[in-house]
Amino acid sequence: MKPVITIEYCPKCNWLLRSAYIAQELLTTFENELKGVTLQPSEVSGDFHISIDGKEIFNRKTYGGFPEIKELKQIVRDIVSPGKSLGHADTKPHHHSSL
Repeated sequence: MKPVITIEYCPKCNWLLRSAYIAQELLTTFENELKGVTLQPSEVSGDFHISIDGKEIFNRKTYGGFPEIKELKQIVRDIVSPGKSLGHADTKPHHHSSL
């Protein structure tokens, strides 16, 4: 069974477009590895979480901002397709923190 990514975003913060962009990037990069990407409006103001099959992989508040798309693709790749090359996006992230 292919994994599903859920992007939970704050609609009051107008983060739908950002969420849709991230969903598009992930679907383009992992079109063969994912079942889909779901956008889910949060009921909590300021929330922005990304999870794979219910397991949180990113939290805006914990991280202190939004992820670089390159870093997010690396996190997703390491979970859904560890051997996959990301090409030019496959460099070490400059931002070191536990996500």
